[in-house]
Parts: sequence; C-alpha cells; structure tokens
Amino acid sequence: MPTAGRLMGAIAFAALAFYLSELYKPLMPEDANPGRLSEINALVGALVGWVIAGKRAGSGTRSAIGYGLTTAAAVIFWCLFVHAFNEMIDRALQVSYNGGMEAVVAVFDLMLEFAQPMLTQSYVIAAVIAALAAGLITELFGQRYP
Repeated sequence: MPTAGRLMGAIAFAALAFYLSELYKPLMPEDANPGRLSEINALVGALVGWVIAGKRAGSGTRSAIGYGLTTAAAVIFWCLFVHAFNEMIDRALQVSYNGGMEAVVAVFDLMLEFAQPMLTQSYVIAAVIAALAAGLITELFGQRYP
C-alpha cells in the first residue's frame, strides 16, 4: 500500500543511487562507457527504497539508521548485479562462455570486478553518510505522514 514513507524511501534512495553513480564514474576504467549508469541505478534505488526502507518508515530514529544502511547496501548489491548481468548477457551473445554455469559464475565475478573501484575510503564514507541521510529523511516522512 502506498504511503508517504514508501514514496520518500523511493525518492531518497533513487537520489542516493544517482549520487553514488556519479561518484563512481570517475573511478571507472578509461575505456569504459558509463552510458545510462546513473539513471538505471536511480531506478534500482527507487525500487529497493520503496520495498525495504519504505516498509520500515515510521519505526523510530534508531531503526532509520539501521534500515538506511541496510537499504543502501541492498541498492549497491542490486545495482552491481544488474550491470554485471547485463555485461554477462553481452559477453554471452558474443559466445564468450562455454556453458550456462560458466555464465552464471561470471555474473558474480563481474560484480566483484565492478565493486573494486568502490573500495576507497572517500567512496565508503560518502555512501555511509548518504545512507544515513536517506534513512533519516525516509523516517521523517514516515512518522509525519503515516
């Protein structure tokens, strides 16, 4: 059921995903084409924010910190999965894999490869601060407009 908390969760975590994507672009290899990276990640962030953070909105400030961090981690996971899956499909169409199982394993290898540039102190700090802010904003709307 749509609530203000779910709507704000979707908006806040879409903004978080867009922001983190923009921070990620300079960390990508020079030959990589980001394409619609930020827009796709914002859509994933909206869906995850609606489902995870929006459902928990209105449960208190302590909970907001927890579900803000949890939702941000889920957003990052699903964004990595979506892009890794897309890359695997592109490679599979070029017959780069010997079988289906090799392609499935490649998705998780690609996720690790794509996550590597994020493991910098400044990126992690920005992600944590943005997650806390998105969680607290979602909570504010969840409490104020139940």
